[in-house]
Amino acid sequence: MTVPLAGVPLPEHAALLQALPDLGYTDVWSSEVAGTDAFTPLALASVWSPRLRLGTAVVPVFTRGPALIAMQAATLAETAPGRVALGIGASSPVVVGDWNAVPFERPFERSRDVLRFLRTALAGEVVDGAFDTFQVRRFKLERPPSVPPKLLLAALRAKMLRLAAAEADGVVLNWLSVEDVGTVRRELAGAADGFEVAARIFVCPTEDERVARETARRLIAAYLTVPAYAAFHRWLGRGEVLKAMWDAWAARDRKAALAAIPDEVVDALIVHGSPQRCREHVRRYAEAGVTTPVMALLPTPELTAGGPQVLLDTLRALGAR
Repeated sequence: MTVPLAGVPLPEHAALLQALPDLGYTDVWSSEVAGTDAFTPLALASVWSPRLRLGTAVVPVFTRGPALIAMQAATLAETAPGRVALGIGASSPVVVGDWNAVPFERPFERSRDVLRFLRTALAGEVVDGAFDTFQVRRFKLERPPSVPPKLLLAALRAKMLRLAAAEADGVVLNWLSVEDVGTVRRELAGAADGFEVAARIFVCPTEDERVARETARRLIAAYLTVPAYAAFHRWLGRGEVLKAMWDAWAARDRKAALAAIPDEVVDALIVHGSPQRCREHVRRYAEAGVTTPVMALLPTPELTAGGPQVLLDTLRALGAR
């Protein structure tokens, strides 16, 4: 499950996180866009619910220096030995450039270099030398973790997927359908045994199809118009079906862009329906080859109006225990 949960203040997550293992959840994963940072919710979870595994999906490779990423990851790994998966990724020009005033340049090379830096630094070794996109002088963690975190790389298309398969412990996927998993997995051929395939899956647990599809269309338009995600979906074969959305968005006609997203795209990319139906849909991702399906709950009228008990009941129904 993705944390923090929308509409729930961080201090009020304690009871929910403590309940998650008994509801069938193994992991909590964080993200980092414009809400909480990726590490703080997981640090809290490590204390509140020590049975849960902790993952980031993802920490941008541009917005912190390589040493700071290593320090924060090592701190979390010391707090939760053997229970941390550090997902890193390029993020986007908006997050990196527009919001954090860092040039978004050579994202593939930067991701590769940070991955290699972290592999060495988190093993407690000295890092001294030049990478293609930065240089580090004599850095060594003062508190290297006894169990280094697994290193996962966020990837969309072939080149980054192949890098993940060759050099990471796993991959973080996003914005794909069950049917897309096979396409992506083919690019991961040759990955080592135990390679983790984590996927963020947006889940809107409501039987009101109109509400679910309206929520989904807003999210799809916001994400799939980002150049990297647009290229990803062209690569997956959705170029024609999403062209009208992209054209309307480029013309600054947001209403037309939303209306141009077909129901079949919504239903493929956003899991919705009753909690039981959502659970079965998520299970199909696992059957297709996702080893760690990470649900991200979207707001629904039921969750908004129902309060903590409805949220807990929904988590229980989604967790299948």
